[in-house]
Amino acid sequence: MQELLFYIFSALTLICGFLVVANPFTRNPVTSAMFLVLTIVSMAGLFVLLNAFFLAAVQVMVYAGAVIVLFLFVIMLLDVKEVERQHYNLFGVVLGLLGLLSVGGMLIKAILASGVGKDLHPHMEGTTKDLGMKLFTDYVLPFEIMGVLLLVGMIGVILLSKKNLR
Repeated sequence: MQELLFYIFSALTLICGFLVVANPFTRNPVTSAMFLVLTIVSMAGLFVLLNAFFLAAVQVMVYAGAVIVLFLFVIMLLDVKEVERQHYNLFGVVLGLLGLLSVGGMLIKAILASGVGKDLHPHMEGTTKDLGMKLFTDYVLPFEIMGVLLLVGMIGVILLSKKNLR
């Protein structure tokens, strides 16, 4: 049963994540934000399958609650209209896809050669203490980098939402 739920949640995560970026139904950014909520909720289901209940709850409360509300406010403040369908340059699209595939291949090759994930402990319980110890000892640099990226994102949102910038 756990494997079936894993495949269901992972498929939902991938499909809804794809629909956030390339929504064939409408070009309205609010619809993309709603697909982002579905992506976050299905990722919380994956956390529950890993016995990381705290992370699942934080995922839903923080991201699906606060961050999506912030995104919707920014979308409404910017008064973003539906984007018109654009015609793309075929040469540019093909060249971009080739670049994406080559960089992705190099990334996958580097990950496989590095041996990342060989020393993982799959039976570690998802308690808050274990999470805090891992987060602030082994992963303190990525945690700080994410904090700086979120700060830069907030500053960007504030600058974009100002009407009298020029």
